Amino acid sequence: MLERPAEMFDRHREWEALTSFATDPSPSGARLGVVSGRRRQGKTFLLRALCQATGGFFFAADEATDRESLTRLGSALADHLDAPAPLTFETWHAAVDALLALGRERRIPVVIDEFPYLVKANPQLPSIIQNALAPLRPERDNSQVSLLLCGSAMSFMGRLLSGNAPLRGRAGLELVVPTLDHLLAAQFWGITDPLTALKVNAVVGGTPAYRREFARDDAPAGPEDFDAWVVRTVLSPTTPLFREARYLLAVEAELHDTGLYHSVLGAIAAGNTHRGGIASYLGRKSGDLAHPLTVLMDCGLVTREPDAFKDNRTTFRIAEPLVTFYHAVMRPIWSDLGQARDATRLWQRSQRRFTGNVMGPHFERIARQWTRHFAGPEFFGDYPSDVTSGTVNDPAARTSHEVDIVTTGLDDDDRPYLMAIGEAKYAEPMGLGHLERLRHIRQLLTAQGRHGAETAKLVCYGAGGFSEQLQEAAQGDPEIVLVGVDDLYRAN
Repeated sequence: MLERPAEMFDRHREWEALTSFATDPSPSGARLGVVSGRRRQGKTFLLRALCQATGGFFFAADEATDRESLTRLGSALADHLDAPAPLTFETWHAAVDALLALGRERRIPVVIDEFPYLVKANPQLPSIIQNALAPLRPERDNSQVSLLLCGSAMSFMGRLLSGNAPLRGRAGLELVVPTLDHLLAAQFWGITDPLTALKVNAVVGGTPAYRREFARDDAPAGPEDFDAWVVRTVLSPTTPLFREARYLLAVEAELHDTGLYHSVLGAIAAGNTHRGGIASYLGRKSGDLAHPLTVLMDCGLVTREPDAFKDNRTTFRIAEPLVTFYHAVMRPIWSDLGQARDATRLWQRSQRRFTGNVMGPHFERIARQWTRHFAGPEFFGDYPSDVTSGTVNDPAARTSHEVDIVTTGLDDDDRPYLMAIGEAKYAEPMGLGHLERLRHIRQLLTAQGRHGAETAKLVCYGAGGFSEQLQEAAQGDPEIVLVGVDDLYRAN
């Protein structure tokens, strides 16, 4: 295993996967790997570091014509080989064979970054690579190149190895570089106060570049500095963060009608998380949303979560916090932000939307992620197998109840059972009323015959604290679990 660069934050899993793939000494011929992930996650940094550590070849593609890209590749290869003159390639067939020839003597990584740019100019390129890596082909069999194709266009990269795509079945590595989770993001930003870390994460998420390049290492000095930090970074037209959410959509070639996709995202950011609500917000029929929602999911900007209790109900959520912040806070005051000398008053006027449409949903999201990936058995008695949200019918009251966090486990017979149901509140302190609501929902689920409902724990996730009465009730009852912000920032 190659030593991880000292300046690299975390990415242990990604570095291990890349170095294992790139240095595997088995004589299996040239091999293919695909690396993807949204922009600003550090993919290029990872792959450049890999090539520097191994003497590999790195080529960063540009938006260019096919001929220009071949010329640039020839120049880059000549520099790598210390050739006296640039190499000339008439076709990509010859260029790919030249790349494979780099590995005649030893295993070596060859990276093509921003691969979608090349395919945009030459759609046959995936098929050319497929043929170059065909078994029993001497150029492939006599090569020890680990070819890595990298790209940020998630819809394109997701299709590269799927279905009947030319490269389907050719890749020995498929690595998605994710955003940092909320715990790692707090460490990366150097924020020790849990509530401040939660608020910063709700604005910029876990994208590493948003601190280093975009905010120039400007992090809130403490809880009292958060509002001023928002004004001088995200809400300032002079910083890259100001327009980043709009540019995230421009990266995806599949998003032709950006106005429609911004409207769909705006509907979700406004709290319309179900297909019917989104359609009503846009003034369209529900069936008209199938394509835009699918495209946004393929791009990694929207996630779809099944309802824990209703098979025909789906919840849509925005995956990138900065996009939610833009649509909930910035978009309604966009023209004012561009003209204001100081955005402080605009930010103060936006507090209701920030609390209700950004912090509330984000706190629920972090609570679900923490429950699924970080909470230990001391909270729920076992490790969860799934965590989502759900809707419970209440026939007697002719209504239904939304459950923010539904935690499911597996019993000894591998049957799903209900471990816990929970409610998450960001702003208001939680009290006995919230607990009684959960008790009522548990009774409904028990009456419906839901496996494990009668013993399911009742969990209150409260960023605003808990009343004395609720704390006293929890002390004497093991079925009641209280989870505060401090708990969410402790990994077990």
